Amino acid sequence: MRMITEWFKRTFSDPQIVFLTLVLVIGFAVVLTMGDMLAPVLASAVIAYLLEGLVVVIEDRGMPRLLSVSVVFVAFLLFVTLVLFGLLPLLSRQVTELVQQLPNIINAGQNALMALPERFPEVISPQQAQEILDAARREIGSWGQSVLSMSLSSVVGVLTILVYLVLMPMLVFFFLKDKDIILRWFTSFMPSDRGLADMVWLEVDRQIANYVRGKFWEIIIVWAATLLAFAYFGLQYAMLLAVLVGLSVVIPYVGATVVTFPVVMVAWFQWGWGPDFIWVTVAYLVIQALDGNVLVPLLFGEVVNLHPIAIIVAILVFGGLWGFWGVFFAIPLATLVNAVLRAWPKRKILPRAAPV
Repeated sequence: MRMITEWFKRTFSDPQIVFLTLVLVIGFAVVLTMGDMLAPVLASAVIAYLLEGLVVVIEDRGMPRLLSVSVVFVAFLLFVTLVLFGLLPLLSRQVTELVQQLPNIINAGQNALMALPERFPEVISPQQAQEILDAARREIGSWGQSVLSMSLSSVVGVLTILVYLVLMPMLVFFFLKDKDIILRWFTSFMPSDRGLADMVWLEVDRQIANYVRGKFWEIIIVWAATLLAFAYFGLQYAMLLAVLVGLSVVIPYVGATVVTFPVVMVAWFQWGWGPDFIWVTVAYLVIQALDGNVLVPLLFGEVVNLHPIAIIVAILVFGGLWGFWGVFFAIPLATLVNAVLRAWPKRKILPRAAPV
């Protein structure tokens, strides 16, 4: 107990550590208690932070700040418009077709499962196959109820999306345009001696910027390569599955494992255990291997210095706290925690000199 008391006095006698602790505690408290209400503001701030890099690049070429912001903002709006009116309708159509085919897929899976005891009687019995089938039916039933409840609340979801589509672009523009004013306003409430917080922020800013940039290009490359492979072999729902594979890289290790199931199931339903199924599966596994062993080291290197266990723990913790967005930002948040832990021991209070 005495050791803990001495550590507490020695650590929190430094005003910079106290300030950093207050910033972290207040930040997490605001997100936990008012995250839903402030979601458009927080999301707009994150988007503006990501677009700031492009603004700085254009500014470095001699263009005024306001004009640079306008160019980047227009490009952002064009990208959002392309996604909303180009990609989403195609994905919606393929999702509808896939849902319509689900009964046929389920029946084919049932027939294949009930045929296993005849082929491999020493591995699985008819009773075990029936138990697996009953469990699958229960899961599908609960999943159907969840989809129904989601559809009943879809009106609220549509209204929320409409609010986001109107409000968030305005917030993003003003965050970019008035960045210096907003930062000056925030720093006016902070102490002048905040070297530790600045050091942590510089480390987090460097790593997160490189991580987001690399992750964006990883999503695009994996999505394009997967789409080309699936389209070449004529796999159904190629765009939908390619988008899922591209987005799966956001969640390391877990995402690739989860998205493998729909890819294999759609390929098996389309071709059975034929050569086309084998070739598509091999192509998909090759893309995953190239992504993990070539693309990730090339894009990231040692930028995100986190152990795989730390990444998985961060996904579980932040995903449990903030759902989808917690999973999406798990690695940047883990990077923040890692930067704080690395900077914390460096701040040591030297013993005061004895009075002469």
